[in-house]
Amino acid sequence: MSSKTIMNPVKNLFDYGQSVWLDYIRRSLITSGELHRMMDIDGLRGVTSNPSIFEKAIAGSTDYQDILRNPEFMTLDAKAFYERIAVRDIQEAADILHPLYETSRRRDGYVSLEVSPLLAHDTEGTVEEARRLWTTVDRKNLMVKVPATAEGLPAIRRLIGDGINVNVTLLFARAMYERVAEAYLSGLEDRIARGEDVAGIASVASFFVSRIDSAIDELITAKLNASPGWNGASMLRSLLGQAAIANAKITYQQYLRLFDSPRWARLLTKGAQTQRLLWASTSSKNPNYRDVIYVEELIGQDTVNTIPPATFNAFRDHGQPRASVTENVGAAFETMDKLATAGISMTDVTDKLLQDGLTQFVDAFHRLLKATGKKLHP
Repeated sequence: MSSKTIMNPVKNLFDYGQSVWLDYIRRSLITSGELHRMMDIDGLRGVTSNPSIFEKAIAGSTDYQDILRNPEFMTLDAKAFYERIAVRDIQEAADILHPLYETSRRRDGYVSLEVSPLLAHDTEGTVEEARRLWTTVDRKNLMVKVPATAEGLPAIRRLIGDGINVNVTLLFARAMYERVAEAYLSGLEDRIARGEDVAGIASVASFFVSRIDSAIDELITAKLNASPGWNGASMLRSLLGQAAIANAKITYQQYLRLFDSPRWARLLTKGAQTQRLLWASTSSKNPNYRDVIYVEELIGQDTVNTIPPATFNAFRDHGQPRASVTENVGAAFETMDKLATAGISMTDVTDKLLQDGLTQFVDAFHRLLKATGKKLHP
């Protein structure tokens, strides 16, 4: 058998310094042994969830019949009942990943659980719910997901200050990434100022990728259709499918700068670990693009890619790993300049994507509660 035959491209990503997490959870993943198998065969190093994932798991499977038939839970409302389901899955997945959490020195082995998206613009509500989930799940390798809103920033700082691991989600804009990193660093400094330990506290900044191309490509196409004879049409066409990866590569350069500073050096001496960039929304939405493009083009040291199952399987089948996230950085800046020249504002696009993302998660959360209510009281 050739070395090419036996190589697993997913597992190979770790050779380039990238941790692979799975953007998916459901009960059968845990009970069937599939999560164990993916850790062994694919080098899987973490799991993320969101309301949409849980909604599909609960509404679209029979995985939860045992808990649905438990008379103890019949008096609960839909939200409380959903949390019982979610907490059990998160706890059991965290237990499976815990040995990796230990052997990686608390760098990997995490499972993420999101605060209610209804609290996205409520700092105090976010802090209260995150603390409650942290206590309820009671696993050191939990990451609580908090959206990257203006109101989420002080919550992130306070939760890191509490020693709670945070997965900052729905990041699209490079300027907001800087503010998220600032909240993380400040939270660590708050702990140190109180004489508390920062070793082992973990956070990732989940930077969404493919949705940016979907939005930018739509704007480019509209401009091309409106002025087919425009002399800048060729330049515009060359930007199709380029914005998301360029945006992510520039953000990675920000990461390298932020965590190579005197401020960070002081925190490092206290045992702190960097807040890694996590690439999210890495399935290809456009059938004209390579189905693993948002994995292949964003591979690099101290990064995470949380990959949905179909893309995970595709990359295992035909992914081609290389150290790509630091390639052609100059061209990435040129792409941003060309978009601005064409009158396409990345700020406008990323602001809208954040609002759309919040709306989608709220809608999924409402569907989740509706599906849970139907399962609970058919």
